[in-house]
Amino acid sequence: MSDLGLTHIALEVTDIDKSIEFYQKYARMKIVHRRVDEKTQVDVAWISDLTRPFVIVLLKMPKIKGKLLPQSHLGVALESREMVDLYCQEASAEGLLIDGPNDWGFPVGYWAYLQDPDGHTLEISFGQMIKFTVEQSI
Repeated sequence: MSDLGLTHIALEVTDIDKSIEFYQKYARMKIVHRRVDEKTQVDVAWISDLTRPFVIVLLKMPKIKGKLLPQSHLGVALESREMVDLYCQEASAEGLLIDGPNDWGFPVGYWAYLQDPDGHTLEISFGQMIKFTVEQSI
């Protein structure tokens, strides 16, 4: 069976190893593929949380041409408010907390914004009703 639907998002990064470490820690992602592209000589890593066929493609570049800033962000659901709080405490200690945690109620839930090593924004959340909302629209 071939892949269907949304499969990936690609992000330019300047230090691929620091980015991998960040997304492993705060988004629980693992490397599922890594290579140096033969044609472009770009270091590439595909990372995934292994919950669905979706990856973030990290592309090592000398300079970032566009960033995901707070309203343009990646979102990761966590299993509890306590995990959001814990990650916020750790991110704050590392100077990575941008905003939160915030409780915006149904359907947005409890969320915070973190900044990755290149300035892209990662939202961590609990209680967002994505699955429920999608299932209700079918």
